[in-house]
Amino acid sequence: MIDLLKRYPLPVVVLAQLFGTSLWFSINGVWLSLSAELGLTENDLGRLTLAVQAGFIAGTLIIAVTGLADRFGASRIFALSSLSGALVNGGFIFAAGWPPVDFLLRFATGLCLAGIYPLGMKMVIAWTPKYAGAALAWLVGMLTLGTALPHLMRGATLGMPWQWPLMAASCLALAGGLLVFLLGDGPHLPKSKGRLPLSLGLAALRIPRFRAVAGGYFGHMWELYAFWTLTPLLIGRELHRLDLGETLIPWLSFAVIGIGAVGCVGGGRLSRTLGSEWVARRALMVSGSICLLYPWLSGLPPILLMAVLLVWGVAVIADSPQFSALAAQTAPRESVGSSLAVMNAVGFGVTLPAIWLTSGLWGQWGTWVVLLLVPGPVLGLWSLARKPSSVPSG
Repeated sequence: MIDLLKRYPLPVVVLAQLFGTSLWFSINGVWLSLSAELGLTENDLGRLTLAVQAGFIAGTLIIAVTGLADRFGASRIFALSSLSGALVNGGFIFAAGWPPVDFLLRFATGLCLAGIYPLGMKMVIAWTPKYAGAALAWLVGMLTLGTALPHLMRGATLGMPWQWPLMAASCLALAGGLLVFLLGDGPHLPKSKGRLPLSLGLAALRIPRFRAVAGGYFGHMWELYAFWTLTPLLIGRELHRLDLGETLIPWLSFAVIGIGAVGCVGGGRLSRTLGSEWVARRALMVSGSICLLYPWLSGLPPILLMAVLLVWGVAVIADSPQFSALAAQTAPRESVGSSLAVMNAVGFGVTLPAIWLTSGLWGQWGTWVVLLLVPGPVLGLWSLARKPSSVPSG
């Protein structure tokens, strides 16, 4: 069994990533039933989504400043985080609608995800370093599907208790942790030996090329999670215009978010010939253009607008693995895991005001809130333009 897993390390890691990250938006997928039963509002959705993001930021900062990602085996941290995340996510079922306990449990879920996503990136690089951009594209594609998975599970369990999809997400996380535990660590990025300085993860920020790539990533992140949070609301608006019920919202939300996996994998293939930076720039251009134009197109037929959302779903995430690949290539070799954790921490910190603003103003602004996302792609393109020199692409 273990030998079989080690023959196909990339599929194992990306599948485990899919299972583990299903915890991320697990409550978003059941939100319609959950809010109807407990009387929660869109502001509550934003509050609980922010809790996960805040927990992830705190977790990645802890990993970065302590060097945990480079001090201990990535597979062990991933497996432990998956187990803890499954338990915390299951505990939310009993605390839903009880602030601040529900907030704290979602915060704890984010802490656990900090041991899954960045460590998954390090494991991919450790097992398949030759084409980092293409390999990370599969990993981020699984993150995207993992984010969309709760919507699919909710669509498949309509009429059933909202607790069922949450428990399913916990079971998937357990399975993902077990797979990675059995696989173990890759051979190409060995653990650092000896006592590491607390500033290990911050060393990459002194490298101008890393800062420029990170700036592009931060702009991308301003847009990404706010868009994913708004997706059910944007789809619900179009279904309402078609006089259709809410039963299609989970299915279409899964389609719009999940199709981003196609963007990741397609961008990864392009990166092998055109370069990671080329892919990142084009993805930012497309998603930024849609941010700017979408409110002005809101009078178009709903079917056309949902097609635009699908294109947006592809472009909004296609650049993410390429930023990670570029960052991994410019970071010090002995602190790749911690450097990626730093970049993730700041990037997810950027998502907090974006989610708070867009979810809080949706009721008053409607589709015009997406204009608040435009600065993200603009910042990302500006930062990439300032990159001192090109870096190798994978």
